[in-house]
Amino acid sequence: MTPSNATTVHLAGRDIARIGYGAMQLTHGGHVSPDTAVDVLRLAARSGANHFDTAFFYGAGACNELIREALAPYPDNLVIATKVGADNAAEGGLVPAQRPEELRQQVEANLSSLGVERLDLVYLRRLDFAPGIIAEGEQRVDLDDQLTELAALREAGKIRSIALSNVDADQLRQALPVGIEAVQNAYNLLDRATEPVLETCREHGIAWIPYIPLGSAFPGYRKVTEDATVLAVARELGATASQVGLAWLLAHYERTVLIPGTADPVHLAENLATLDVSLGPNEMARLNGLAD
Repeated sequence: MTPSNATTVHLAGRDIARIGYGAMQLTHGGHVSPDTAVDVLRLAARSGANHFDTAFFYGAGACNELIREALAPYPDNLVIATKVGADNAAEGGLVPAQRPEELRQQVEANLSSLGVERLDLVYLRRLDFAPGIIAEGEQRVDLDDQLTELAALREAGKIRSIALSNVDADQLRQALPVGIEAVQNAYNLLDRATEPVLETCREHGIAWIPYIPLGSAFPGYRKVTEDATVLAVARELGATASQVGLAWLLAHYERTVLIPGTADPVHLAENLATLDVSLGPNEMARLNGLAD
């Protein structure tokens, strides 16, 4: 078991820093230039991040291509995690792509755009509930059929490790026999609706990679950085509210790995410095009491 104060977690065959980098916003909204994106990716790697989270459906491959330009040839200690389960429609936007043959196509697209022969970690992004798009009709696919396809791709050497995203606790337990290395669900200090999934991860030693870690990536989520208690703890510790929200996640489960994203070098440094923020029993008790 990883010590609670450890700065690394073993994932996809490597020891990775517990704060990595989420690349989604580099192509989301079109407000980050390619040169800026490449620069911030390289800065993140130089600063110690060796876990980068992406998906081919982030910008129809554009995000993967930025990672390839910035980081290839990839160092041996680097983990690139990607996702399958959605695709970019011709007219723009995301559409479900949950069928097994579509998952295989997306794995191949990720391999090609990242320029690798094997993907380190592949999340099956289920679309059964919000946030995000919802699968309907023929896109309502049995989980076992999807896992069988991903297991075959792993056996063929195209995937090293299988992970899940946007699942409930029953789905995670159903998938356990296949071998699940990580779960990526919406979760933060103020919104703990998927706590039962986290508890299942605890039980089985599965890595936990929360998205929306500060409540700011999707509408309808309370912003952790605006909570009065979080702000008070931050002032007392000489930290930022973002760092307090992220530090709580790290302290809440020893196999939590964070993937905050930013195109701002100052925010990047702030995120990575969260590993230096220590929450004592008093701070943890106050923050724990903020659960809905």
